[in-house]
Amino acid sequence: MNFDQLLSDHRGKACIISIEYFPDGSYGNIRVVAGNKAHCADIEALTHQPFVPGCPYEACFPKNPNFEDHCYHCAREGKPIHAYVNLYMMNLWLNMFLLPLDSDKENIGYCFYCYDVAPKADSSAMADLSAETASDVLKACIKLRGSDDIRQAFQDVIGDIREICGSDHCCIMLVDNEKKICTNFAESIRPGSSVLPLSNFIDGFYEIVKTWPDTLDGSTCLILKDEHDMEKLREQNPLWAASLEQTNAHSVVLFALRHGKQHLGYMWVLNFNVAEAIKIKETLEVTTFFLASEVASYQLMNKLEIMSTIDSLTNVKNRNEMNNRVDLIVEGSEPVPQAVLFVDLNGLKRVNDEQGHSAGDSMLREAASILQAVFHDGVVYRAGGDEFMILVNDIDEDELQNRVARVHFLSGKTEYVRFSIGICYGKKDIRKAMRLADERMYAFKNAYYEAHPELKYR
Repeated sequence: MNFDQLLSDHRGKACIISIEYFPDGSYGNIRVVAGNKAHCADIEALTHQPFVPGCPYEACFPKNPNFEDHCYHCAREGKPIHAYVNLYMMNLWLNMFLLPLDSDKENIGYCFYCYDVAPKADSSAMADLSAETASDVLKACIKLRGSDDIRQAFQDVIGDIREICGSDHCCIMLVDNEKKICTNFAESIRPGSSVLPLSNFIDGFYEIVKTWPDTLDGSTCLILKDEHDMEKLREQNPLWAASLEQTNAHSVVLFALRHGKQHLGYMWVLNFNVAEAIKIKETLEVTTFFLASEVASYQLMNKLEIMSTIDSLTNVKNRNEMNNRVDLIVEGSEPVPQAVLFVDLNGLKRVNDEQGHSAGDSMLREAASILQAVFHDGVVYRAGGDEFMILVNDIDEDELQNRVARVHFLSGKTEYVRFSIGICYGKKDIRKAMRLADERMYAFKNAYYEAHPELKYR
């Protein structure tokens, strides 16, 4: 066949790929048998070697089982294929088209491969999908952007994806590599399915998840369609393969969720309609791009919410959150707590002056830790500086006094932490309770300095 003539009129990067078939339905060598000028120039720029016709495809492109599968289906089944893929290891996006060609050899198929790469995602390339795929992706985006309950929206989208894939199970799992934990973010299981929920395996599942980057080997996804693919997985990753067998999974689609350079987690589909594998990959390739973006936004909003409510030094609730809670109690949206305590940390200025502010910060953290440990069923707020407020909803007065005694006992075991504590118990007016607790705290503090006059001005 005159491949050079076929390629000569194509201005973009293009080449002809051959694939060897075997009677059992598997494939052998995949080669790049010819390339046009743009392809040859691209390969020479990347490899610093001239393109050699007939070379193994991995001499030109990264080795990738999904690419091989696309070539096989295109050449063997006569299916034109378009894919838009994030080559995250290279910080590139690949827009690729495969067109089937006639073959004059019984066990060799050919396809025309044209491609382009760019450093950023191109929305127009993403939009160049089949009408059905574009519709499925659009529905997912609308649900995610149009819902006030983002977690429920993810749950709904995962259910839709499971149905699109004709699968037993679909799940988004987030991964925290610093803490070495996995979180089940959203999950859908087909009623009557024998697949077990992720909750049965989540404890210790990180040990399996940390093997996935090597299994993906730079690819955005992994597709296991049949027993032949599962057998290859048993050889490559026996730990995960054994887990899949326990889950009653016999086919898998696994996608990494990435947002920019940030790895968020994974989405997978179990026991899917393998006859629609290419369409499913096309749909999930783009859907996971948007899902990852929404997950990253969700996590950012959670972090911002935490930053707006938590004191970054002591890790207790901050003054802003304290004021919000008091406002809710005043308007009747929350019950009046049984006990209100104001707590002042004695001697912080002395420690700051004599040992530096890092020592003072350590003293504040140690104080907050004691208060949180003792009042584990209440809420501790840093009201400002060296002052804390504690609200406890359900506690009797004797128990409250025991807790205060416990705070003084634990602080006495430290080198510097000493507390002045004022209590108001059983008042129905939160603002009056706060005022009384504050006054009693200052009375305690004055008594403390009268007993320790040497500390008063230090």
